[in-house]
Amino acid sequence: MSERILRLDKGGTPVEWLDWQMAATLYARGLVTWTLGDVIYRPQGGICRHTGKRSTLALHSIIACDGTIHSQRRRAPPLTNRALFRRDQQLCLYCGKPFSEQALTRDHIVPTSRGGRDIWSNVVSACRRCNQRKGSRLLEEIEMDLLALPYVPNMAEYLALINSHRIRGDQMAFLRPQFGRESRHL
Repeated sequence: MSERILRLDKGGTPVEWLDWQMAATLYARGLVTWTLGDVIYRPQGGICRHTGKRSTLALHSIIACDGTIHSQRRRAPPLTNRALFRRDQQLCLYCGKPFSEQALTRDHIVPTSRGGRDIWSNVVSACRRCNQRKGSRLLEEIEMDLLALPYVPNMAEYLALINSHRIRGDQMAFLRPQFGRESRHL
């Protein structure tokens, strides 16, 4: 069982991916307030002494849980190379060629040695050759151009990026309309 369950807050904002065991715990604790998507797991529990029936849970692919409602404007999702490279569609944003994740690097548009920060809006995927060519210089100093501007993915897009190889159709259908205007994954 490798499919993951998308957890939302009770307002419908995507929060995280769960394994089926964590989702079952939330169901059992009565914290699931509503569901969407298909039933993807049916774990069985013990047998009731009084009725003789085995307990079961029907776990949906998307669950909303009681608790805090998360604002869409909350802080940026964590910056990881995997999510960055997927945001940039596995392309070097300088030469435009596709690369495997192992062949890409994180390049800071304004180098950290010049005060640039390690944040979504200052980093792009780059092949090793282009990253070395740019070095610690600004783009205008060496006449390099970006093929696309960096952006901060919202939580819905981030969750799709980090789970892209295992995401179900019903989960993507829920997440995609929530991607930001600047997304390249619409």
